[in-house]
Amino acid sequence: MLKPILFACSMLITASVSAATATNIASAAEKVSPLMPGLTIPATTLKNKDGHNVDLTERFAEKTTVLIVYRGGWCPYCSKQLASIQKIEAELAELGAQIIAISPDSPEKLAESKIDSPNYQLLSDDSLTLSQALGLAFYLDDKTATIYRNKLGVNFVSLDGKAKVALPVPAVFVVDKKGLVHFQYANPNYKVRLTENLLLAAVKSVSEQ
Repeated sequence: MLKPILFACSMLITASVSAATATNIASAAEKVSPLMPGLTIPATTLKNKDGHNVDLTERFAEKTTVLIVYRGGWCPYCSKQLASIQKIEAELAELGAQIIAISPDSPEKLAESKIDSPNYQLLSDDSLTLSQALGLAFYLDDKTATIYRNKLGVNFVSLDGKAKVALPVPAVFVVDKKGLVHFQYANPNYKVRLTENLLLAAVKSVSEQ
């Protein structure tokens, strides 16, 4: 099992969606506590671009999964990462892995994506349910939230009767068929992403077990 790689820095925002409930949202990106290798991802149901429910536990059971959590399609760094991973999709498939990418984007926003592959699926976590379960969700500071609210629209999370802005720290997990995390990379510095070579090595390590 490869060792997890953790980083900490700063963060930003995503497209407008329905209100969510705060259960596990850090006060800042630097204070998130991502789910570690050796732990199991909680059962979660999300929606695909067509608005249909997708049971993650059932999807995990199909094959090794590269689970990507990103801020949204509006983020150029996230879009670049998704495109880069799309380039190694065939290599990941040869290792017996599928790709599931999750963001706070609505199903309607996901439908605008050019990524369309049965082995590379985008899912909506517009209530931040999975992001909170993975320990990745955090609140933006009010100043940054105001800036991004005006430019991009935001995800509102209710807390003590107030609407605040929250989104996930970008992360990549390699998960086995039982939903067990074998590798994790979470980086609040949105400009720094996991390299394709390291991801391939992590998936290969899991596939050989």
